[in-house]
Amino acid sequence: MKKTVSSKRFLLAATIVAIGFVIFFGQQSALPSHFECNKSVVHMVTSERIKIPGAYKYGEGIVCNRSHSRTDICLAFGHVQMNATSSLFMLNAFNENNSGIEEKIRPYTRKWENDVMDLVNEVTLKSKLVQNNSMLNCDVKHEVPAIVFSTGGYTGNVYHEFNDGIIPLYITSQHLKREVVLVNVDCRNWWLTKYDEVLNQLTKYRVINFENETMIHCFPEVTVGVSIHDEMTIDPSLMPNNETILDFRALLDKAYRPGYQLPEKNPSGTKRPALVILVRDGSRVILNLKQLVKLAQHVGFNVTLWKPLPTTDLKATYRLLNSSHVLMGVHGAALTHFLFMRPSTVFIQIIPLGTDWASRNYYGDPAHKMGLQYIGYKIGINESTLSDKYRENDTVLMNPTEIVRQGWSATKQIYLESQDVRIDLHQFKNTLMDAKRRAIRFIRQEYRKGHNG
Repeated sequence: MKKTVSSKRFLLAATIVAIGFVIFFGQQSALPSHFECNKSVVHMVTSERIKIPGAYKYGEGIVCNRSHSRTDICLAFGHVQMNATSSLFMLNAFNENNSGIEEKIRPYTRKWENDVMDLVNEVTLKSKLVQNNSMLNCDVKHEVPAIVFSTGGYTGNVYHEFNDGIIPLYITSQHLKREVVLVNVDCRNWWLTKYDEVLNQLTKYRVINFENETMIHCFPEVTVGVSIHDEMTIDPSLMPNNETILDFRALLDKAYRPGYQLPEKNPSGTKRPALVILVRDGSRVILNLKQLVKLAQHVGFNVTLWKPLPTTDLKATYRLLNSSHVLMGVHGAALTHFLFMRPSTVFIQIIPLGTDWASRNYYGDPAHKMGLQYIGYKIGINESTLSDKYRENDTVLMNPTEIVRQGWSATKQIYLESQDVRIDLHQFKNTLMDAKRRAIRFIRQEYRKGHNG
């Protein structure tokens, strides 16, 4: 006879065994579906709202919403068993009308990209009829819901780790106030370690490595899939308590700030602002970086060159950027770290040829929403090394939009992988001077807030 372990005992054991984290389901933002149930039969109703995870306190059933362009979400509630060895969540139904259901889902937020979704393991939800409680078998019985998410897909690229994973997980789970078990499909131990501090803000329980779990876990509710609103964005109109990206930024403060003090505020406002320049390898490299650093120092910045790696500690990253006044870099995934800058600081994105749309949608607009003072510096043709490779009247130089319309493959090959930049220092000096004025204003405002508070 198997011994049942309560959620509280499981939590205690978890804190001894593993570093925690995983991701949890979600109400699907822009979806028009609303699920309601009575004590036995589930009804799917068209409405302007949808129940959020943790809302199914009574009844049993399996409901799915597949109408969103980015993600599918399925939810099972009642008596749900997790059998990871079969990649299965089984609803044990007491009402015949709720038996015989089967749904398959890949819990990742880029469902339109078939090649990427092929890298995500499929999870099955089923239901079967049971006659009595004696047929319900659990090794670990949880009293809180579970959210199932994947760290497959583009995991390894920091932009996608936040945009496709961490932020959707926050959207889906934050209202549960850490009373949720995260179940990680396609689990990567390095990812759990990297985001441990953030995950600890989302759950108080051990993250379950789905593929390696051998025990039968039972939950009152399981959500498979997470909700996403837009690129690096949280839409307050779709959140239970009108949360925004600033609330997510506050969660990063809670995760990384303990034991860390901001530099002392300067009363005169004459302190040289701290400028961090992101350094790239491979492509979109600033070829005259040394000269750019000298110019920035001459303008009045203390300059730090920073080259983030996949293994770079996020706590150290937070402390560097959270104490800085200006972040600058060429368009690319590393700019995702703007999330660690304080609201009202300055963010300069250098925009290479052919990257206008991506620069605006992936970083520019989200930075504005987070309250950063965003400056987009769009390079000229002579500042791109593509001018060395193509004739001056070539479409690649004169009309990048036409090339971008040819698709991702051409855009990636030409504008992302084959282009470096040579900043026009005479022209860029004006951008640096503008950034310095904004940074000095921020420093003075911070001093006044601290002095008056």
